[in-house]
Amino acid sequence: MNLTNEDVQEILRLMEASSFDQLDIETDRFKLSLRRGVEGGWTAERHTARASDAQIRDAEKDGPVAAAAPLEKGLVAIYPPLVGTFYRAPKPGAPPFVEVGSKVEDDTVVGIIETMKLMNSVRAGVRGTIAEIRAANAEFVEQGHVLMTLRTDAP
Repeated sequence: MNLTNEDVQEILRLMEASSFDQLDIETDRFKLSLRRGVEGGWTAERHTARASDAQIRDAEKDGPVAAAAPLEKGLVAIYPPLVGTFYRAPKPGAPPFVEVGSKVEDDTVVGIIETMKLMNSVRAGVRGTIAEIRAANAEFVEQGHVLMTLRTDAP
């Protein structure tokens, strides 16, 4: 079951009756952040549908990503958190967030996905070194698309 627009509207209705200024909900399937706007109404800052591991494997096997080279042993893939346009830099003309060989922490921003005029950070998710960049700047990407791979640091 996916989060529907009606689900979001019901959550907004419930929050409208509360005294909270912000709500963050995260499940295996989605992440939703709501914040009370300047005029008192609620705004959805991001709604990220998340693919399960099985969906990602299926997408890699059956979808357009199937042509991509398989991962070497010891590499971890960085996937987009949602469908959209992938950007390697924070703005046009700026240097990319990371390059091949860049050391990253799990919370390091490695790119941005633009969806419906909202910019969503893509984080490395694990500590390591960027091994390969598979997605081009300004490329449209879908869930299951490998953006980058990294070699994890040994514990």
